Amino acid sequence: MSKIENKIEEQAVKTPALKTEGQAVESEQPVQHEATLFAEPIAHLGNFPITNSLIMSWLTVLILVVALVAVNKKKKAVPRGIQNVFELLLEQALNLGDTITGERKKTERFLPIVLTLFLFILISNWLGLLPGVGTIGFIEGEGAHRVFVPFLRGGTADLNTTLAFALFAVVMSHIFGVISVGAWRQLNKYINFKTLGHMIQHIKHEPLNLIVSPIKVFVGLVELVGEIAKVASLSFRLFGNIFAGEVLLASMMAIFAYVLPLPFIFLEIFVGIIQAFIFSVLAFAFMSIAVTADEH
Repeated sequence: MSKIENKIEEQAVKTPALKTEGQAVESEQPVQHEATLFAEPIAHLGNFPITNSLIMSWLTVLILVVALVAVNKKKKAVPRGIQNVFELLLEQALNLGDTITGERKKTERFLPIVLTLFLFILISNWLGLLPGVGTIGFIEGEGAHRVFVPFLRGGTADLNTTLAFALFAVVMSHIFGVISVGAWRQLNKYINFKTLGHMIQHIKHEPLNLIVSPIKVFVGLVELVGEIAKVASLSFRLFGNIFAGEVLLASMMAIFAYVLPLPFIFLEIFVGIIQAFIFSVLAFAFMSIAVTADEH
């Protein structure tokens, strides 16, 4: 019995050592730190996931609301300080809009939406360059599947955000089109019921319509495909440029974290302005085209 008891005691002593050794091996497993195309969930509100890019989007909204409320409270008949900056931005935006729409009345109708998109995208692009964004987070998973998940990620580096912007811009252009030219005329830009009806009614007197009318209908269907392409173009262009910039900065910091990334950070600041500007100008153009009658 004494020999059996001694073996049990030896086994009990060895077991914690094995467990400790296993934990050490597990802790030595490399942590994957890769830029993903999708935003990672940080928490859940019921069944609703709260992602790291959504937190940054909320922060962008908060910054814009606080800044605009502060400027509005301090506005004066004779502008001073930051009010001068906002008035200059507004005046330049109106002049730029006039070159696109050709009419100040249309510009004033579209500008509140387009300028809001510009400011939101610009601030969101720049927030993604702040220290700690994409580099501070937690480790998720076990063993070889351990992955680093950042707490914060640039809002426009998430395809869901840019897709929402693109859908909003295109849908608003059609809403303005319906208000300006009417629902029937707006629909006939894409599904030309008017041309088909005219072809059927005058097929005996105008046989040439059998050739011309199908072409017009086909052109309308091409325009419909073009509307879908607008959404893809706007969303992927913005997402691709911002996401690529974040990957580039991460690569430069992995090579040398101190001096090497600085030129690329300044480049990404400039890219953030350009991408916000391009998105806003295209949104302006889409809205201006949508309110124009088909024959014009």
